[in-house]
Amino acid sequence: MTETVLAWVSQYGYAAIFFLLVLGIVGLPVPDETLLTFTGYLIHKGALHPVAAAASAFFGSTCGITVSYVLGRTLGLSILHRYGKHIHLTEDRLARVHNWFERFGRWTLFIGYWVPGVRHFTAVVAGSSWLEYPRFATAAYSGALVWSLSFICLGYFLGDQWDRLLAEIHHHVVVASLVLAVLAVMVIFWRLRRNP
Repeated sequence: MTETVLAWVSQYGYAAIFFLLVLGIVGLPVPDETLLTFTGYLIHKGALHPVAAAASAFFGSTCGITVSYVLGRTLGLSILHRYGKHIHLTEDRLARVHNWFERFGRWTLFIGYWVPGVRHFTAVVAGSSWLEYPRFATAAYSGALVWSLSFICLGYFLGDQWDRLLAEIHHHVVVASLVLAVLAVMVIFWRLRRNP
């Protein structure tokens, strides 16, 4: 899959970056970080314009996460209302999830981009928990900007070494993200216990 994605980006440029990121953020098996790092490498080689490439990546990411949010807001709620009682998911519990997202969920939306698997679900949960669109957009779109630019810059500065070093860097990013996620959960539980 990775070779196919890189070939599409090389051949179709900005359109491939946009559409592949939409699909990857929604949850299809697109190697998003590799795609973005390769985009930075192509900028380094002069094959892509930096502003157009960054805009394609940003808008692809934001469109993808918005689709996930809308799916959570529409299908997620109807499924939760229909089957939630079977898993003891009451209206009160949904309201508590919404309140949690109001207080802490925006950080999950922002940081979730760096944790593979998490970014695909944060927007669905945000939509399902009735998080208002402006609050969702502020956190999710700023996260998309920082995340996409981080990996594009990484590819640009690594240059010809991008593919050799990406796996190692990606491993460290995932480990750091997981540590931060565990710390965030511990802080949230501590605060919830202090203020029930």
